[in-house]
Amino acid sequence: MKLISISIKTRATTSIRFTDLVKILDRYILTSFLKTFFSVFIILMFIFVLQTIWLYISELAGKDLSFAIILKFLWFFTPKLIPLVLPLTILVTSLMVFGTLSEQYEFAAMKSTGISLQRAMRSLSVFILVLSAVAFVFANNVIPYSEYKWQNLRRNIAQVSPSMAIVAGQFSSIGDDFNIKVDEKYGDRDQYLKHVIIHKKNPESPSENTTVIMAESGELASAEDSNTLSLILNNGHYYEDIQLSNGVKERINRPFAKSAFETYTIHIDLTELNDTDIDKENNLNNHNMYNVGELIPEIDRLSNVFSDDIAQMTGNMYFRTGFSQFADSTYKQIKNKKEFNSVLDLYDIRQQVRIAGTALDNVRSSIQALGSKKKNHQQLIKTLNKHEIALHEKFALAISCIILFFVGAPLGAIIRKGGMGLPMVIAIVLFLTYHFIGIFAKNSAEDGTMHPFMATWISSFIMLPLSIWLTYRATTDQGIFDFDAFFQRFKWRKKK
Repeated sequence: MKLISISIKTRATTSIRFTDLVKILDRYILTSFLKTFFSVFIILMFIFVLQTIWLYISELAGKDLSFAIILKFLWFFTPKLIPLVLPLTILVTSLMVFGTLSEQYEFAAMKSTGISLQRAMRSLSVFILVLSAVAFVFANNVIPYSEYKWQNLRRNIAQVSPSMAIVAGQFSSIGDDFNIKVDEKYGDRDQYLKHVIIHKKNPESPSENTTVIMAESGELASAEDSNTLSLILNNGHYYEDIQLSNGVKERINRPFAKSAFETYTIHIDLTELNDTDIDKENNLNNHNMYNVGELIPEIDRLSNVFSDDIAQMTGNMYFRTGFSQFADSTYKQIKNKKEFNSVLDLYDIRQQVRIAGTALDNVRSSIQALGSKKKNHQQLIKTLNKHEIALHEKFALAISCIILFFVGAPLGAIIRKGGMGLPMVIAIVLFLTYHFIGIFAKNSAEDGTMHPFMATWISSFIMLPLSIWLTYRATTDQGIFDFDAFFQRFKWRKKK
């Protein structure tokens, strides 16, 4: 009896010590992972923020903006980088941590004590699940809010700084009276313009552009603390429609005035622009500014708008055929079927002429209507697809964190290499493959080539089998590829 009681006490003491050992091991792995995770996250975020500064430096520099406004601009833009930085951070960290543990034979020591790789990954698996839930909440709430604040701040900056409001290659509104288009901006402050086209609105009828000014080059100039912006144009022409109050025949002729100039200066009043509040809230609408609760009804609304537009176009096309005009017409009775060659034979000659003329007119008008409707429908489809992609991206971010962890952790245990060398190269290659597949698929989905659901999840669907396969190979102590077994087959065939 004493021997039995001693053995029971010894087993209980051993089990308690093993439990404490597992807890210490979980704490050690989680601490190592968190230290590397935050270090890699900060480094990658710093790199992507520098890329953002590089992209927008031409719009922010030299605009008389305070440093606080530039920091606010970057602060509101930073949350948009999380869907890129977070999955890459998880992949790199898991590769580095598990590669280091395997390189230093710590996994071998764990297995000698009966701790498997699955058990060693348990604490990190729980952490990744919690992190993926936080990522979903962040993508659903923080990113839409920051997108609105960033777009709002960018519009206010454009109103305060007219040179930033002028975008090369498209018409830009300056104040209430001018629409300006330039082919190129250059100079240290983008003050020089090339190939300028200006539409000046009619004060009496703001919806009409009665004056068009075209110049080969231009320059934006203004004195310090001045509310007037001077636009100096060089080598151009001035066209103006003459507005006549009476005389229908004279108005039908559409008289206009034309003149040429070497230098022409336009003074634009910036009083209202300079009084613009940089923190003013604007009415903005964008698919990236919605959360899940707002995207679902918005997608339904856009779908209904598209369906109603299709139904309305169908009715209009039927009306254009002219069949309704001949609904009450009397038909001829054809006794001999050989005399029946077409539907027109059911009508008399006069009605046949009317039908043929109406058909020709309707075909011409229908072709024009279809051309314009095609562009409208393409825009509606693109907008609808963007909203569906934005909806699925919020869930795809959370799932990608889990999948990439189960790609990086077993892969690090297999390659047995830690640090910033080989694991970083492998992680970047895997992530670029994952990222570029998603980009190409989403671009195809916007044009309707691919379904938005498939475009958003195709990267995860490709990485999921890879994560399962790598986890299986790592937990069964197998390499990525068994060269010995591969060459052994050829040796066996040779002997045979």
